[in-house]
Amino acid sequence: MVEIFSTPILITIILGTVGLVIPVIDAMRKEKGASHKAYGSIAFGALIVSIFIIMARIFSGETLPAVAFADTVLTDDLFGAFFGVAMLIVAIIVTASSIDYMKKVANPAPYYSLILLSSIGMVLIAYSTDLVMLIVAWELMSIPTYVLAGFHKKDPVSNEAAIKYFLFGALSSGILVYAISLAYGLTGSTNIAVVLQALTQLESDLSPIALMSLAMFIAGFGFKLALVPFHMWLPDAYEGSPTTVSAFLAAATKKAGFAAALRVIILGMVALNLDWSLTLGILAILTMTIGNLAALTQKSMTRMLAYSSIAHAGYILIGLSLAPFSTLAMQGSLFHILNHAVMKSAAFIAAAGVVVVFATSNIDSYKGLGKRMPITAMVMSVSLLALAGVPPLNGFWSKFILFAAAVDSGPFVGWGPYLAIAGILNSALSLGYYAWVIRRMYFDESATAGRIKEPRIIVAVLIFAMVFMVGFGIYPAPLIDFSSSSVPPIAVVP
Repeated sequence: MVEIFSTPILITIILGTVGLVIPVIDAMRKEKGASHKAYGSIAFGALIVSIFIIMARIFSGETLPAVAFADTVLTDDLFGAFFGVAMLIVAIIVTASSIDYMKKVANPAPYYSLILLSSIGMVLIAYSTDLVMLIVAWELMSIPTYVLAGFHKKDPVSNEAAIKYFLFGALSSGILVYAISLAYGLTGSTNIAVVLQALTQLESDLSPIALMSLAMFIAGFGFKLALVPFHMWLPDAYEGSPTTVSAFLAAATKKAGFAAALRVIILGMVALNLDWSLTLGILAILTMTIGNLAALTQKSMTRMLAYSSIAHAGYILIGLSLAPFSTLAMQGSLFHILNHAVMKSAAFIAAAGVVVVFATSNIDSYKGLGKRMPITAMVMSVSLLALAGVPPLNGFWSKFILFAAAVDSGPFVGWGPYLAIAGILNSALSLGYYAWVIRRMYFDESATAGRIKEPRIIVAVLIFAMVFMVGFGIYPAPLIDFSSSSVPPIAVVP
C-alpha cells in the first residue's frame, strides 16, 4: 500500500496538476505565449512548494531513515528525499533560467509543463521500491525530455539531437524491461525487496539467468548514466538541445539514473554476493578518462560540458564500485551527486546566458567575457573550478571523500587505491580544458569591447549557485551529514 499523503504522492499531485493546467490555460488564451513569464513563475512556484514539502518532512522527522528494502511500491525514506532534493534543485534552476532563455520561443506553456512532468518521473524513481513502478517512472521522466531535446523544431541540429536521444533512450528502456521480465520470471515478484531476497535463495542452475538480468540492468542504466561504452549519444543530444534543457538532462535526469541504479544494481550485488566491483571500477576509470580526454578537444562549450558530465559519472561510479565494502564510498557518491547537480547546472546556465547574448556556444565567443559579462564569467569560473575539485569549493570535498574511501578500501580490495590515483590524475587533466575556458574569459581580448547587459533572472540563478558552491565549500558539514544519513545500510558487506 502507498500512503496517500506520502511525499512522492503529494509532489505528484502538485506538479501533475500544475503541469496539466498550464497548457490548458494557454490553449484558452487568445494570444498564445503572451504570459510566458507567468507560466514560468507558476511552474517555479510548484517546484518550490515540492522541495519545501520534502525539506519539511525531513526536519519534522516524518521521513523514514534510508532503507534498503521495503514492501511497498513507494517508500518515503531519506534516500528518496536526498535524490528528490537534488533533482528538484536542478528543476528549479532550469525553470527560473528559462524565463529569460525561452522568452522568444513559441509554445512556452508546453515547455514548462514538460519540465514538471519529467520532474514527477524523477521524484518517483527516487522513491520507487518496485520494478514496475520504476520503469513507469523512468518513462514518465524520459518521454518529456525527448520532446524538450527537440524543442527547437525548425533547427535540424535540435531535431537530430532529439532523434538520437529518443533512439538510445528507447533502447535503454527496452533493455530494462527485459531485465525486469527475467527478474520476475525467476522470483515471481516485481518488488525489489522480494526479488533480491528470492535471488539469494536461487537454485544454482538458474544463476546464469540472474547474472544476465543484473548485467542488463547495468546496461540499461548505463545508457542513461552515459557510462562508457554507452555514452555515444550524449554530446550530440546536449549540443542540439536548448542549453537550459541540456542542464536539465546533465544535472537532473542522470541523477535519477543513479538513484535507480543504487536501488537495484548495488543492492543486487550485495544480495547475490557478486564480485562485480572490479568491473564497475574499470568502468569508472574508463568513463572518467575518456570523458576528460574527449573534452580537451572540444570547441563548443556545450559539448565540452557534455563530455565533462561523462567524466563525472566516472567519479560517482568510484563510490558505487566500492559500495559493498564501504559506507564512506556510498556517502561520497551521494555527496558528489548533490554537488554535481548544482555545479553542472551553474555551468550550463552560464553557457545559456552567453547563448542568449551571442547566439553561439563556441568557446571563442568567451574571449573577454570577464569584462563584457562579469557576473556570468565569475560564476562560470567558480563552477568550472568546483567541477575540477579545487578547494575551498564544494566539489573538492565530495571528491576528497570519494578518493579517501578508495584509499581506505585497500585492505578489502587491493585495486581500490588505484581508483583514487585515477581520480586525482583525471581531476588534474580536467583542469586543462576548464582553465582554457577561464583563460579565454579573462586573458584573451574580444573583438568587441564594452559591457553587455546580462539577463537578470539568469544572473540571480547564477548568484544562488555560486553561494551554494562557495558556502558549502567553506562549511560542507550539513551536506556531508545529509549524504551520510541517506546511505542505505544494506550497501555495506559485513
